[in-house]
Amino acid sequence: MAYIRELLYTIPAILIAITAHEFAHGYVSYRLGDPTPKREGRLTLNPFAHLDFWGTICLLLFRMGWAKPVRINTAYYKNRKKGIILVSLAGPCMNYLVGFLGMLLYGVFYQNGSSIMLWFYYLAVINIGLGTFNLIPLPPLDGSKVLQELIPGAGRFFAKIRRYAPLILVLCLVTGLLWTPINYVNTGILNGMWSLVKKILRIGIFPYRAGSSYL
Repeated sequence: MAYIRELLYTIPAILIAITAHEFAHGYVSYRLGDPTPKREGRLTLNPFAHLDFWGTICLLLFRMGWAKPVRINTAYYKNRKKGIILVSLAGPCMNYLVGFLGMLLYGVFYQNGSSIMLWFYYLAVINIGLGTFNLIPLPPLDGSKVLQELIPGAGRFFAKIRRYAPLILVLCLVTGLLWTPINYVNTGILNGMWSLVKKILRIGIFPYRAGSSYL
């Protein structure tokens, strides 16, 4: 029952995280003049247009994963290098934004003592996990696209390993090789967001309810 309850929390949060991530990629590329994401139906909030099988499985099992990459045409960008970096960072940045909104709503319902607060916490954790994971510099993740624009020769290396990259990512997750550094980053981001939310909502500064003790 606990596992089923957890799935009921995580699956909607995963769909939101994936949709927000890929929509952001497509929207930024579209705003830079590229019609490809719109033409291929990726400027949508329908999560099933963005799902990648193995990436979704990893999200369900490890709270980290990836979605189906949005196809872009960099020939439409006025500044190709800048455009690729902006489009690549759009997905993780959107996940961090949704993660912060999740923490903010968690704080709101935390004050009210509502049990729905747990779902917003899952929403924050999954979005932050997806955002951080996608910044890893390994194809097909966004970090690799940023790195190959910043470091000459990185693109050639990624081209050689691209066909094996999803397997490498899955093995790194299964073996736990990535857990320590990613968890360290995610925990730092979550704690930072929670500290900011507490200041915004004045949690711990004013009474939880009239006549009750301070948090």
